Amino acid sequence: MTDSPQQNEPLMLKVGHVLKERRLDKYLHGRFSNFSRAMIQKQIAAGSVKVNGKVVKASFKLTESDTIELILPELPKKQIEPEDIPLDVIYEDDDLIIINKQSNMIVHPARGNLSGTLVNALANYSNELSSGLGEFRPGIVHRLDRNTTGVMAVTKNDVAQWKVAKQFENRTIQKQYLAIVHGVPELTADRINAPLGVHPRHREKYAVRHSDGKDSVTLYEVQEEFRGYSLVKCMPKTGRTHQIRVHLAHLKHSIVGDDMYGGKMVYPWQLKDSEQTVEEPVIARCALHAWTLELKHPTTEEIVKFEAPLPEDMQRMLDMLREFRST
Repeated sequence: MTDSPQQNEPLMLKVGHVLKERRLDKYLHGRFSNFSRAMIQKQIAAGSVKVNGKVVKASFKLTESDTIELILPELPKKQIEPEDIPLDVIYEDDDLIIINKQSNMIVHPARGNLSGTLVNALANYSNELSSGLGEFRPGIVHRLDRNTTGVMAVTKNDVAQWKVAKQFENRTIQKQYLAIVHGVPELTADRINAPLGVHPRHREKYAVRHSDGKDSVTLYEVQEEFRGYSLVKCMPKTGRTHQIRVHLAHLKHSIVGDDMYGGKMVYPWQLKDSEQTVEEPVIARCALHAWTLELKHPTTEEIVKFEAPLPEDMQRMLDMLREFRST
C-alpha cells in the first residue's frame, strides 16, 4: 500500500439508518473487512477518504445519510498456489462465477489447510478474481462448510464483490438448502429462531446461546417423509456459521452423517431392515446441499437464480429411502 491515493475510480457509499459503528475508520473496516483497520486509517490520513466532500479524521463520527467517497488501497499480494482441481461451473460472465461445490473441499486456505481448497482451484481456473473478503480469499464473498455441496457465487472484480457482499449483509440474497435428517419434524413447516454462538466447551462447534448468541433464523419445510427420516428444505435468513446444522439439531432432527451435531452414519442394511453386515455408509458426509441461490446481478441488476442438482450420494440415499422406507 502507498501513502497516496490509488489512481482508480473512487467508491461512493451512503450511510444507512442502521449505523452499528459511528467512527469512520471502524465503519469502513466493517464494510471492507479484507483491509486491516491500520490500512484504512492510513488511507484516511493520506486524504483518500472524504465525508460529504471533505477530508476528515479517522475518528470522525458518522450520521445517517452521510456520503463517503474513498479510494481503496491495493491489497498486499498473497501467494495463492494454483492447483489443477476440477470445478463444476454452472454459470460465468464478466462479474460472476457460479460454482457447484463438491464435498470434502474447504473454501479457502487457512492454518493447517493451505492447499486443495476452492481458492487454489479458482486461482488455476481464472486470472480474474476480486480481492475477496479476507486474506487468501480472492473471489470469495461467502462460504460453505467443507462437506456441504452446492451452489456458491464467486466474484471476478471488486465492484461485483462489493455489490454482492452488500446483498449478503442486507440479507436480500435468497438461499435454499436440502438436508436429509433423522426423524420427521412434528410441524411440516416452521421458523427456527434461536441465537447462535461459539459452544461453551468445544470451540470448534456452535450452539444455541440465548444469553449472548447472535440472532439466527432458519425457515424449513418438510419435502418428503419416510420411516425414520425426512427430506427438509431450509431457507436461512441469517448466515451464521453451521447455522442450519445447529438449528436442525436443536429441533432434535440432526442431519444424517453430521457427527459434530448428533447425526449418525446410515448403512444400507439399516434402511433395508436386514441383518447387520459390513458395508460402506450410504452417505459418508453431512447430508446437506446448497440447492439454489438467488441474487441481484451486480451489473444488470436483474434477479438471477442458480440451482445445483442433488449430488450423487444424497440422490442415492433418497432413492433408497423411497424404495425401502416409504410411508
